[in-house]
Amino acid sequence: MPQCPNDPMTVSIIVAIGENHAIGKSNQLLWHMPNDLRHFKEITSGRTIIMGRKTFDSVGKPLPKRRNIVVTRQDITIPGCEVVKSIEDGLALCEGEDEVFIGGGAEIYKLAIHLTDRIYLTIIHHSFDADTFFPEIDKVEWKEISRKDHQADEKNAYPYSFITLERS
Repeated sequence: MPQCPNDPMTVSIIVAIGENHAIGKSNQLLWHMPNDLRHFKEITSGRTIIMGRKTFDSVGKPLPKRRNIVVTRQDITIPGCEVVKSIEDGLALCEGEDEVFIGGGAEIYKLAIHLTDRIYLTIIHHSFDADTFFPEIDKVEWKEISRKDHQADEKNAYPYSFITLERS
């Protein structure tokens, strides 16, 4: 839907978590779920994604078909990415866009959740050994607007749910 110049931008978090809110260990994902990767690509392609430097390092390259903004305190240049000092600086670069995605990691999610209008949440129905977690989601603050549950299959080792939450 085209956006009027005065319409506010939607800030959305996109994240996959285990049932225990786990998102990573040793700067790596805890699972390989092709359907979640496809879901992430479908939602974020053609959009801007803001991520922390550690998340960028774990990915290893700019995400294709997306504008990549990396938040870091370091004074560095990353080919194919715009580098900013804060989430707010990253969002300021996106003025006029209809939806911008926050793609992690844990510290970025914590800093961004109060700025967020929507959460695209994949829950992997398994508890994982992890050292990095997504913050608790306040059920009073967020309303589930869609959910699609999926069973494990030959390519996706765990059952999972795609959930969309909007701020109440």
